[in-house]
Formats: sequence, C-alpha cells, structure tokens
Amino acid sequence: MEIAYEELIRAAYEAKKFSYAPYSKFHVGAALLCADGTVYTGCNVENAAYTPTNCAERTAVFKAVSEGRREFRAIAIVGDQERYLAPCGVCRQTLAEFCREGQFEVVLAKSPVEYQVKTMQEIFPFSFSPDDLVHE
Repeated sequence: MEIAYEELIRAAYEAKKFSYAPYSKFHVGAALLCADGTVYTGCNVENAAYTPTNCAERTAVFKAVSEGRREFRAIAIVGDQERYLAPCGVCRQTLAEFCREGQFEVVLAKSPVEYQVKTMQEIFPFSFSPDDLVHE
C-alpha cells in the first residue's frame, strides 16, 4: 500500500490547530500512519513547568499505543515556519522504539506539497532500540 503523503501532511496541519504553546509560540502537528492504515494525530502541549511539555510526535505515538497500535509506517511533522521540522531527540528515541529500520518514513513538510521523506536511519543513526537490550 502506497503512502498518501499529502493526506498525512494535511492531517498534521489539522492537528497543529489544537497545539497548546502559550510559552514558546512554537506550534507543531503530527500525523502517524499505522500499519493498518489508521492515522493518529498529535500536537504539542506545553506546560508552565516546561518539563511536562509533550511534543506532537510523542502525543500521536502515545495515543496510538494507548489504543493497542504498535506497528507504524510513517509520521508527518509540520510547524509554523516554512522550513522542514525534524523530531527532537526524545521524539526520535520514542519513534525508534516502534519503528524498525527500512520500514518507517519520516515526512518533514513545509507545506502539503513541499516535503522531504527520510528514513529513521537517516534522522537517527546508531539509535538505541529494544534489540540493544541484553536478554539472558
């Protein structure tokens, strides 16, 4: 099944509308495509204490996982600026937990028609994954 990048990007822009970013004014939206075709969206949610802030990407992943999804195909990420917005390090680590090399695409979008598609390996080489845990 081919990924409809433009549709995924549009879903991320819709999610961005719900962003709660009164401190940074940095609004982000994400749309996560599950292996079964379901899409979960997320936005960033800030907090006055800063540490409890949650990024859009993790919001989408947590929503999907909390409803039993564990296999993902792609995520689209959009922001307010007209530039490609990549996931932060914490979000990259969260995605690496569920997204295996070569089987997951990260869509960085400036607009619904201007985007780049990257692999997890490209945005997070040498990541720590469940495969790195020693099981005896």
